[in-house]
Amino acid sequence: MKVIVGLGNPGQNYAGTRHNLGFLVIDRIAARVGISIENQICDSLVGQALLGEERIVLAKPQTFMNRSGTAVAKLAREYCVGADTLTVVNDDLDLPFGRIRIRVDGGTGGHRGLQSIIESLAGAPFQRVRVGIGRPPVGLNAADFVLESFTVEEARQLNEVIDRASEAVLCLVRQGPEQAMGQYNLAI
Repeated sequence: MKVIVGLGNPGQNYAGTRHNLGFLVIDRIAARVGISIENQICDSLVGQALLGEERIVLAKPQTFMNRSGTAVAKLAREYCVGADTLTVVNDDLDLPFGRIRIRVDGGTGGHRGLQSIIESLAGAPFQRVRVGIGRPPVGLNAADFVLESFTVEEARQLNEVIDRASEAVLCLVRQGPEQAMGQYNLAI
């Protein structure tokens, strides 16, 4: 079993913001595999599917970004999985908009959702699919930038970005990190 968690903030106020890119990717994966993400357990909205021989759990924590680790730790206990079977999808300020970077471990990069998860899992390594949102314009702080909606230009490209990110996650599950990193870390 693999648990795939998309990071974001619950509620309509945050639905179209950059910080909810992880939720958007989870929703796209759910649509591709034909499930809904409606069950509420472990402080998350959850859906399950069979992907070939592999059972996957798709989750969107409802604890707000900075407390994502609480929900992720509960999901790990509920499904009896270790961090090595966990994949987290999150937005990333340090990557240009639309760029995907897959990692099998790493730091927070200043992302408080990742920080919360790392703390909740006592530093155990887990896979990450980071999706670039770019840096804020001069004069706008990062906290405000991530909570804004996508620009008109970004919105034009968003479906393609979400498609590529969901394909990257599915490749990671089906073919493993080496194949997924080779295929998606270099793509622009």
